[in-house]
Parts: sequence; C-alpha cells; structure tokens
Amino acid sequence: MDDLLLPEVDEDGAPFWAYAARGELRVQACAAPGCGRLRFPPRPCCPHCRSFDSEWRAMSGRGRVWSYVLPHPPLLPAYAAQAPYNVVVVALADAPGIRLVGNVVSGPDAPLDSVDPGRLRIGAPVKAVFCPVSADVTLVRWQLER
Repeated sequence: MDDLLLPEVDEDGAPFWAYAARGELRVQACAAPGCGRLRFPPRPCCPHCRSFDSEWRAMSGRGRVWSYVLPHPPLLPAYAAQAPYNVVVVALADAPGIRLVGNVVSGPDAPLDSVDPGRLRIGAPVKAVFCPVSADVTLVRWQLER
C-alpha cells in the first residue's frame, strides 16, 4: 500500500484519525454554549458562531450512499490492480449534513474491488468499518448493510 494516497494528518484533523484507529467514528462539534453545530472537515473555528471551542462527538457509524463513482481507468497507477473500484460519498445517519468520502468494501481489510459495482445504489444503507493502512492512519471505509 506504499503507493496509495494517504490523508495528511494535521493538527485539526488528528483527533479524527486517533478515534478511527480505535474503531470510533467521531465528528468535530462546536463546544460553545448555544451552538453545538457539527463540522467536517475539522477546522479550528466554528463557521457558525466563530468559537474556537470544540469537542469530538461519537457517531453511530451508519449512513447512506449519497453519491458514488467508478473510476475508469484509475487516475493513479497504484489503484490499477483494484479496478474497477468505487469511491462513495456517505451522508451520516445521525448528521445528514456531514458527508464522508470513502469506499464500499466487503470487510475492513478487503480490497477496494471487493464489492460488485452493480450492488451500489444512491441511498443504500452502509456502516463504517476501519482499515489500518499505516502507522498513523486508519481509514474509514463502508460496508453495505443489506
């Protein structure tokens, strides 16, 4: 997996990756009294009330496929052996305005091409699974619930 794209772990997003490594899906929220709005991607300041106070709220790990694409051909050589694979945008069940990008796979350590593209549908229910890909990064991927 040395050639695969990995996210850059910065100060604002580091807690997201630390929770993912523990098998938890958490989203940053404003901790200012009266606000409490969720935000993703993580950032230092609330875009709604401009507070710098934040906390990380546990999510259920469930969502629905909001959109998806099947790259043909893969844009990067490191992904060619796994084509065709999917890239999905998932709207979280407990925070529909929060959407995460990932892949639908048959299991946490399964390859990106482990799900037949014909099974993907907009609105399909999914649940988060966690796949360690480096010492610093555990990716959030998704499994179909049906």
